[in-house]
Amino acid sequence: MSQSPTFVLNVLETPEDPEGSQEPSPYDESEVHDSFHQLIQEQSRWVAEEGLELQQRQPETGALGASGSDHETLPGPEGAPVYSMATLRILASMPSRTIGRSRGAIISQYYSRTVKLRRRAGRPQLRDVGRSARPSLRLYDLELDSAVLEEEEKRGLLVKELQGLTAAQRDHMLRGMPLSLAEKRCLREESRPLRGKQRAERHHGLLSCCDQLRDSCVLASHNLGLALLSGLQALMPWRYALKRIGGRFGSSVLSYFLFLKTLLAFNALLLLPLLAFIVGVQAAFPPAPGGPVPAFTGLELLTGGGHFTHSVMYYGYYSNATLNQPCASPLNGSPCPPEAGSLPYNMPLAYLFTLGAAFFITCITLVYSMSRSFGESYRVGSASGVHAITVFCSWDYKVTQRWATRLQHDNIRTQLKELLAEGQSRQRPQSACGRLRRAAVLGFVWLLCLGTTLGCTLAVYTFSELMIESPVSTEREAVLLLLPLVVCLLNLGAPYLFRILAALERHDSPVLEVYVAICRNLILKMVTLGILCYHWLGRRVGTLKDQCWENFVGQELYRLMVMDFIFTLLDTLLGELVWRLFSEKRLKRKGKPEFDIAGNVLELIYGQTLTWLGVLFSPLLPAMQIIKLLLLFYIKKASLMANCQAPRRPWKASHMSTVFVSLLCFPSFLGAAVFLCYAIWQVKPSSICGPFRTLDTMYEAGKVWVRRLEKAGPRVSWLPWVHRYLVEDTFPIYLVSGLLLAVIYLNIQVVKGQRKVICLLKEQISNPGSPAPRTHSNTIAVFSL
Repeated sequence: MSQSPTFVLNVLETPEDPEGSQEPSPYDESEVHDSFHQLIQEQSRWVAEEGLELQQRQPETGALGASGSDHETLPGPEGAPVYSMATLRILASMPSRTIGRSRGAIISQYYSRTVKLRRRAGRPQLRDVGRSARPSLRLYDLELDSAVLEEEEKRGLLVKELQGLTAAQRDHMLRGMPLSLAEKRCLREESRPLRGKQRAERHHGLLSCCDQLRDSCVLASHNLGLALLSGLQALMPWRYALKRIGGRFGSSVLSYFLFLKTLLAFNALLLLPLLAFIVGVQAAFPPAPGGPVPAFTGLELLTGGGHFTHSVMYYGYYSNATLNQPCASPLNGSPCPPEAGSLPYNMPLAYLFTLGAAFFITCITLVYSMSRSFGESYRVGSASGVHAITVFCSWDYKVTQRWATRLQHDNIRTQLKELLAEGQSRQRPQSACGRLRRAAVLGFVWLLCLGTTLGCTLAVYTFSELMIESPVSTEREAVLLLLPLVVCLLNLGAPYLFRILAALERHDSPVLEVYVAICRNLILKMVTLGILCYHWLGRRVGTLKDQCWENFVGQELYRLMVMDFIFTLLDTLLGELVWRLFSEKRLKRKGKPEFDIAGNVLELIYGQTLTWLGVLFSPLLPAMQIIKLLLLFYIKKASLMANCQAPRRPWKASHMSTVFVSLLCFPSFLGAAVFLCYAIWQVKPSSICGPFRTLDTMYEAGKVWVRRLEKAGPRVSWLPWVHRYLVEDTFPIYLVSGLLLAVIYLNIQVVKGQRKVICLLKEQISNPGSPAPRTHSNTIAVFSL
């Protein structure tokens, strides 16, 4: 077997400069390699001029003799590729050349490199040296010999050479070594000069107790900050659960749970000011009871009446007086001095302004969430290259645990399925007869769905009128559950009919199918709520003149929320669990039912609308909604994992979150705001309960406060002016609305302009030979920057 040839280069050591030249920095290592490559090229040129040829050295010739003959040969197999020195240098530095090598070989390599760097510091130019003293290619070994010396000897020599370098050079050299951190630390400690070690030990001994305590406090605070950051990440609600759902069922099902999480944040934001300025204050200063308080029987959990009526749960419990801190009565029976009480707290004004501020904050948050969702979903430009990004850039190499690896694997696989399904979903061409047949089927299905919605609306209206004609006494509060029961039955049965009719349409895109189902369910629920709002403010206010009609409306909304939650649980149990067991045991089918995204999302929007409608009459209704959402998340998650399967036709829900937030903003929040504004501005409050019992409308509480401010003095005279010209006058409202519409229009035009520029750039990329139009050159240059 032939022995592999070895190329050697004899580099004669040159005496060091007596004057002491500056040693090269390891940062200039590339320059050293370049100069070495230039040296080889110059020597080859001189050899060619003299007519010398490189000869192959035979294996039996042995090493170079002491005479230093210039007739040594360069071995190389015939037909073997000849690499340049730069290529060999790059190949030698690749990780594949260092993997599996011993630690001694690595130390030997870096020792040789350090020696060469130090010896080449004073090397003169090649043209200034005689031919006999020039380095030869024949004695330079390109293969690093890892067995020349023992590991400890090389380590000691490397430490000595490192000690001769500066601190920056030494750190740079150690940083580039393919050794473990422990080995690098040991080499750094051993290569530190003795003077530096003594100085460090002396400095460490001179540290005072205060300095050590300060360092310990800094280190403890740093560790505490890291622990808090990791704790905050761990406190993110349902982080692992959401990743698991997204990896197994895709972004379409994940969008439902993300929307539920968003609703939870909205309700928490709405509840905080109500607890701070209304519920908490009234609980600290409870009013005198107007009569005996009924005992808690348990039926209140369903009806919302009984014991709950005499608590902070409902509007009628709150006082219309100014609250003060009571003082202890003196011994002589004299009244409390005026300075004994704290700052007066106007409960009607606090009730009205807190509710308005909470709704305003919710509105701003909704608009911001919707605009942000639009920005993330409808980005300017195309999504070209997303397949390659998903394949090559999605894996997180920091993942080490088995369950996290499996979760990430499922997530990437589901993303690729959705991307491929989105690329393959193209509308199939149809003939004219096929299009007419499809249009007829769609029209027929829509007529049936609208007819079903109209029938449900008439049923709710008829039953509500029947409830008005037959009043219910307080002893028969369970009868009040009939209207919420009928409404929830219709809301549960009609979507199933819609799904059966949707099977006749046979939509090509699953996204379009979900959007159509959402539209039909939304029409049903919004029309039903409109009938109920008319029933409460148009009919019940007139029939409950001698009673607290606000408490009745709050209890109706509470009952609707409780019944909606119960029917959602029944739908989850019957529609998913029982159907899976029936299909597996009786029908012998292996397939599980799919998760109904449209129906479940509309249930969330419906429940949130009930919360916004009832927050005026029941300030603690957002707390009930938070509890409901928390239970819904865990129940739906358990049912999804056990009883449902991923969509048969995977699709990417890139715009679903935007659609959900938009539906939550415009039909839901806007309708609730109109309902509450009508109740505040137009409807007369009850005269026997609530903070507005002595006023004609709830809005008059602000006018009464303004009149008091006008008499208070000149220091607060600007507040009545603000109320008169900015609140009561409608011109600022129209002005702000016009400016908002103008800003929206300008943003739309800017987005359109950016899309036009992108289309022009794409055309120029597709036609690289054609010159760019002069009219758009400036725009393209600015956009590319």
